[in-house]
Amino acid sequence: MEKVTQNIMNVGVNDREITLFEGQYVLEKGMAYNSYVILDEKVAIMDTVDPRVTEEWLKNLDEVLGTRKADYLIIQHMEPDHGGSISRIIERFPDMQLVGNAKTFQMLKQFFDVDTEGKEVVVKEGDTLSLGAHTLQFFMAPMVHWPEVMVTYEQKEKVLFSADGFGKFGTRDADEDWTCEARRYYINICGKYGVQVQALLKKAASLDIQTICPLHGPVLSENLDFYIGKYAVWSSYEPEDEGILIACASIHGHTMKAAEKMKEILESKGAKKVVITDLCRDDIHEAVEDAFRYSHLVLAAASYDAGVFPPMESFLMKLKAKNYQKRTVGIIENGSWGPTAARSMKAILEGVKELNIVEPIVTIKSAIKGTDIPKLEELAENLLK
Repeated sequence: MEKVTQNIMNVGVNDREITLFEGQYVLEKGMAYNSYVILDEKVAIMDTVDPRVTEEWLKNLDEVLGTRKADYLIIQHMEPDHGGSISRIIERFPDMQLVGNAKTFQMLKQFFDVDTEGKEVVVKEGDTLSLGAHTLQFFMAPMVHWPEVMVTYEQKEKVLFSADGFGKFGTRDADEDWTCEARRYYINICGKYGVQVQALLKKAASLDIQTICPLHGPVLSENLDFYIGKYAVWSSYEPEDEGILIACASIHGHTMKAAEKMKEILESKGAKKVVITDLCRDDIHEAVEDAFRYSHLVLAAASYDAGVFPPMESFLMKLKAKNYQKRTVGIIENGSWGPTAARSMKAILEGVKELNIVEPIVTIKSAIKGTDIPKLEELAENLLK
C-alpha cells in the first residue's frame, strides 16, 4: 500500500509474477494494478484490480477501511485489468453505489451478471460528487483507450485520477526509467488514439493538478510538466528524438549485413543516433516504440513468397494500426530473384499520413557487394538532408 495524501491511499497490487500483459506485451518487471481509496465522510474506491490479484487487493482494502464500509465505487475503466474485481467488491459492500457513465453500465452488464438496480449513479461531463471535504469531478475520455473511459479530478487536494493515462509497464517500485516503459506502454496501448488523448490533455490543462494517480505504474507528484509534455509529443505523433531506427528482417543474415553497413554509412555522414532492431529476434513492441520515438526509419527486409519476410510485415502492420505518421522512411530490399520486398512494404504503408519515402530504394541481390555501396550512400545522404 502507499499513502498518496493524508486521506488518499493506493491499495493496488504489484503483480510480480505476470510476464505477458494483454497476452502480447513482454513484462520483465511485472505490472502494477492501482486502486485508490478516498477517506472522508463518505468513502470512495477508485477502480478495482485484475482478477489475478483480487485477494491481495481485498486485504489491502480491509487494512485501510477497518470497520468502515465503502459508499462509492468509481468505475473509470471497464477493461478487466481494472474492472475485473467489480463483482467481488459488490459482494463485499452490497449497499455501495456504483459511479460511472452510461457506457460504463452497458459494459458492466456484459462482463458481469450482477444486479445494479438502485445502485447506479450515472455521471456526465463535468458532474461532481461530494464525499464531504473532497469533491470529485468527472471528465469523459472516450477512446483513451476504450469508449467508456473517464477520468476524475479531486478538487480539494488537486489530484487527477487518470485511468490508463500516464501509466507504464512494470511494478510501482521497479528500478527503471519511467520514460522508456511509459512510452512502450503508451504507443502500444493508446498510440492509435492521439486525437482523443489530445482532447483529454486540453481538458487537463484547465485544472490545477498537483498529483497524477494512474491505474498502472507510480503515482506522479513532481515535475508534472515533464510527464504531460511527453504525452503532448506522443499524442501529436511528432518525433520525440532526432534519430534513425533501422528495422531489419533478415532470413540468412545477408540483409542484416546490409543494415549494419547502412548504419556505418549514416554515422560516417554525421547521423547522431542510429539504432538497429532485429525484427526476427527483438521484442516487436519495443521496435514499434522506437519507430515512434525517432524521426527517421529505414526498412531493410528480404523478399519472401512473392512478398516481404513476415517479421517485417507484422512490424509494418502494427505501425499502421497504431496510426504511424509524420516520418521519413528509407527502404532496402533483398531478393535472389525477382525482389518483391520493397513493393510489398510500400503497399502496406499506403495511406499513412505525412510519410516521406526517400529515394533511391536500394535493392540487394542475395548478398551486399561493393557495387551496392554507392546506392546506400545516396540513400543515406538523402535521408539526412
